[in-house]
Amino acid sequence: MRFPVAVLASGRGSNLAALIDAREAGKLPIDIVLVAGDKADAPALRHAEAHGIPTFALDPKSFPDRRSFDEALFANVAASGARLVVLAGYMRILDAGIAARWQDRTINIHPSLLPKYRGLHTHRKVLKAGDTVHGASVHFVSAELDGGPVIAQTRIDVRRDDTEDSLAARLLPQEHRLLVACVAQQRIHRVA
Repeated sequence: MRFPVAVLASGRGSNLAALIDAREAGKLPIDIVLVAGDKADAPALRHAEAHGIPTFALDPKSFPDRRSFDEALFANVAASGARLVVLAGYMRILDAGIAARWQDRTINIHPSLLPKYRGLHTHRKVLKAGDTVHGASVHFVSAELDGGPVIAQTRIDVRRDDTEDSLAARLLPQEHRLLVACVAQQRIHRVA
């Protein structure tokens, strides 16, 4: 039996693509039962559709507040039968009540060595601070922005000639490997 996973994405979907590629290569025995997001035109949704994965998007502007948006979103996630939710480039902060209800069943990939550099522009922050090491973290989602318990991290050296773009480009393949490994780990813990 394959492990049912829902993915939330807001953008191009490179982390989603890594999960799909690993699944199709037989390296990740999961069933991506739903890809959902907050932008109907997100390339991630098109990528999922091209692989026969059900998708939907909700417009946050159609809801009075974040909580009602997240309630509607996660009602669909629950209906999908997902046992794990992966935030893969999902750019919205979850409502505290939803985060608590789905605690330990929702993970996020973040491009920094948490707890350093929560939020946006992590590559810029690393360069500005003069850090010599950068990385990515997969963590459980909590009500605190990028604040849940870290599951695993990957690291790369920062080069003297790095720019935000070069740093991001070198880190991204590491993010993909890390996310696939962490989803596989969560599958093992939840099936066992």
